Amino acid sequence: MFSSHPSPHPGGRRPGWSLALLALGHLIISLDFTIIYVALPDIAADIGFTPHTLQWVVTAYAVLYGGFLLLGGRLCDLLGRRRMFVLGMALYGVACLLGGLATTPGVLLAARGLQGLAGAVLFPAVLALVNTTFAEGPQRNRALTIWAMAGAGGLTAGSLAGGVLTQTLGWQAVFYVNVPLALAGVVGAFALLSADGRVTWGSIDVPGTLTGTGGVTLLIYAVAHGSETGWTQTEVLAAAALAVLLLAAFVRIQARGRNPLMPLQLFHNRSLSGAVVVILVFGLTMNAVPYFLTLYYQDVLGFSALETGLAFLASTLSITAGSFLSERLIQRLGTRGTLLTGII
Repeated sequence: MFSSHPSPHPGGRRPGWSLALLALGHLIISLDFTIIYVALPDIAADIGFTPHTLQWVVTAYAVLYGGFLLLGGRLCDLLGRRRMFVLGMALYGVACLLGGLATTPGVLLAARGLQGLAGAVLFPAVLALVNTTFAEGPQRNRALTIWAMAGAGGLTAGSLAGGVLTQTLGWQAVFYVNVPLALAGVVGAFALLSADGRVTWGSIDVPGTLTGTGGVTLLIYAVAHGSETGWTQTEVLAAAALAVLLLAAFVRIQARGRNPLMPLQLFHNRSLSGAVVVILVFGLTMNAVPYFLTLYYQDVLGFSALETGLAFLASTLSITAGSFLSERLIQRLGTRGTLLTGII
């Protein structure tokens, strides 16, 4: 999916500017993840979300992003990385414009879902382009470090910009800010990235995509809805049961399909399996923290949107510092040593 084979035109047309463009792609994804948090109380008050339904503003993005990420990587192989980069940027622009214009919960959630789909298309394209544009070794390590720092910078800028924009221009501005960035990304792709070759038509694991995404979505719905209405409600039990069936079907399809989205034999690699477990635990424990911190800062402590954005700077700046240090730690301690250091 994320092939490390060099592209036909190594380095792109202008390696430095190409890396800046790819960093912009990662920055937009990260910015979109955090910029929404500070605006959540204003969105709830203006559009009419309840405390239980408000979490879907975050979850709608996460479900579509996670559910279609594997498909996005497969499409990069088949259709071309630059084409998918352009498509991802264009989808971000449309989704952000729709989100800023939203006046009802349904439209806003549709916009957030479309943003998640855009991220699922853009992220594998960016990562594949970084890995194929720069030669393996110090050059690629430096490119990946800059790419990671751009993501950390997006997290930092998102929290602060979310506070500034929400307090000065309204919550709609946290959506509109990405529109010109996405447009710049589309223009820059045609100017800086090497053109793709012919489209390689191959099979796409549609059943795997539908069962995997459907199972995850229904599982999240059951957890979110159950906490609001009660765990014995018919719709909650039905959603949970159907989620289990769909996820079981997904695993079966991946085990027996000819072109699975997630070949299960990959997990025979202990390094990959260990990394996946670490990422899973981190996501389960830490990814929910910004959501609750936002509500705590503004609804309990009475912080303004700007003060909330400033409060997030401590954690996001430490992420930036960690990304900068990781390149040096990997060279000295190796990947496993660096990972253990980070966990400790």
